[in-house]
Amino acid sequence: MAHKFAEIAFTPTIRDIQLANGSRESYAHMDEGEDYNVILSEREAAFISARDSFYMASVSETGWPYVQHRGGPAGFMKVLDEYTIGFADYSGNRQYISTGNLTTNDRVALIFMDYPNRRRLKMLGRVRIVGPEQADILARLEDRNYTAKVERAFIIQVESFDWNCPQHITPRFSEAEITELLDVLKKENQQLRNQLENNAQIEQQQLSGPPVLGDGPLELVVNGLRQLTPRVRAFEFRDPRGGDLPKAEPGSHLRIPVRLPGGELVERYYSIASNPARSDLYEIAVQREDQGKGGSRAVHETFQIGARVRVESPANHFSLHQDERPAVLIAGGIGITPIKPMAQSLDQRKAVFQLHYAGRSRSEMAFHNHLEHQLGDRLHVYSSADGQRLDVKATLAATSDDALVYACGPARLIDAVQDAARELDIARDRIRLELFS
Repeated sequence: MAHKFAEIAFTPTIRDIQLANGSRESYAHMDEGEDYNVILSEREAAFISARDSFYMASVSETGWPYVQHRGGPAGFMKVLDEYTIGFADYSGNRQYISTGNLTTNDRVALIFMDYPNRRRLKMLGRVRIVGPEQADILARLEDRNYTAKVERAFIIQVESFDWNCPQHITPRFSEAEITELLDVLKKENQQLRNQLENNAQIEQQQLSGPPVLGDGPLELVVNGLRQLTPRVRAFEFRDPRGGDLPKAEPGSHLRIPVRLPGGELVERYYSIASNPARSDLYEIAVQREDQGKGGSRAVHETFQIGARVRVESPANHFSLHQDERPAVLIAGGIGITPIKPMAQSLDQRKAVFQLHYAGRSRSEMAFHNHLEHQLGDRLHVYSSADGQRLDVKATLAATSDDALVYACGPARLIDAVQDAARELDIARDRIRLELFS
């Protein structure tokens, strides 16, 4: 048995029900290969250490299950090693239901929730209760800032775990998380206020109507703005008269005219990130780079609702294949912008593909919540803040011999894809790249 969670949870009766309801085939792969989902990796350790609560289920000697919510400061559940976790039990809980249940049946089920990022880790284990006589263990688990007395500790031997689908997890935020998000918005709002107060020229332009930038044949108006992450903002362009726009195939880009603070008019290339099935709008996502050449700052500061540009029709130097070959999509950071419509087009065609998306943290990765909901297990997210790393060579090694690889991102990602392709002797015409500098 390969997947330890399946070995424990999928009893013969459950497997029969899965077969009867048509889901057995999708879980068959969990019965193959070497054992896994029993050793805690850096990903699980980081996830558990960041939680401030979890749910714990035990079973009484009469056969009744009991689910208890446990809460505390973030990290009160300690990861002791790659097979063991534990937490201190403080005075104040006078019912002792979980303690009593675990005295007669050491089996326990845990669920760790990350509501803002819609992630859930299920775990099965066996509990050893440690009393005051083992003071060294209690001292290792107690929180120095919590004044209650430690009565005992629960040491949990991990038997298996499983990451769950995020589809039906409703995002919820703590007061601290909301405050952090609001602080970013307040800071940006104040910057915008300062700009409007100190720049009479821009204020006058707003009063008299914004000028049309550029001289291309296609006129577009900014019709909507969305703040995707603290640094990435989406801009929605439509036809000023409400008509349909020229079709934008996956991988297409627009050449947008931008007025820099010094007055110079330049052009910047932005991938069209909207669903290619739509003909009523183009959406671009721009990451603000305060240390850059000024183009992204100018877009963020001057492209407001009603701003107009005249551009060429969408161009495409990163086109998606139209045949039935499978695809592997790789995106790094803001490189997700041309990759997202590729994934949506492949999904609409019911094609075989996977999307591997790497970034600094989930909070800085544009569109990842939407893609998780739409793509499910075809999306693989790698957050550096959570200790996750995209292994490019292993990803390419696992592809089929006819799969096409599309990658977009910073230079280090593109270099990694090219190096891995050379090492694996993958034909150059199967590798398609776009660099975001």
